[in-house]
Amino acid sequence: MQKELENIFKIDITDEILYKKALTHPSYTKENNISSLENYERLEFFGDSVLKLAVSESLIKKYPQSSEGDLSKIRSIVVSDATLAKVAEQIGLVDLIIIGEHAEKTGERNCTSIRACVFEALLGAFYLDNKKEEIFTFLSEVLEPYIDEVKNNLAKYNSKEILQEYTQGKTKELPKYTLLEELGPKHSPTFRVQVMYQNRILATATGKSKKDAEQKCAYEACIKLGVINE
Repeated sequence: MQKELENIFKIDITDEILYKKALTHPSYTKENNISSLENYERLEFFGDSVLKLAVSESLIKKYPQSSEGDLSKIRSIVVSDATLAKVAEQIGLVDLIIIGEHAEKTGERNCTSIRACVFEALLGAFYLDNKKEEIFTFLSEVLEPYIDEVKNNLAKYNSKEILQEYTQGKTKELPKYTLLEELGPKHSPTFRVQVMYQNRILATATGKSKKDAEQKCAYEACIKLGVINE
């Protein structure tokens, strides 16, 4: 495990037990009657703050002319479970997660939130292992493409707010989002959502979360209404 993590992050590890905790899902400690202090939950709690600080620092340096509102929006998307799960898969963390047998059989290793939690827990572990500078450098490099993509397409990721401002400006009415169906296994569902305005269906979209589906819906609606140019 230590060698694999060092190869992934290109950072030397001095406290292997700490990183084992960061990789351990609660299902494993529960199934094996091990204290919950030995799973990733505490480190994930801390790693969440490490991640936000690192991304905030990158954004402040990278975009000195951007407003606080835009920076907050970019950060919220970059630190989302959806982004972190992609990064975890990209760098090869998924197979290292220590998970209970039942959770393994039901496919929970592929759960977006679990992948994101493990990634954040490892950030907390690196920070506590006195590797702050190294992990901040790693995050700056691995998250840069995601940061740039969001910054260059901010309207796409801000579509719900844009659509709401448009409808309120027209009639003071809010767009209405409705969950049409939830598909797939419990650990990895897909949501289909529609958005209506003045009893008219503007768009329908699917996503890995209701929030994601609603954002896609809003984007399609904004294009249809001419509020955003594709």
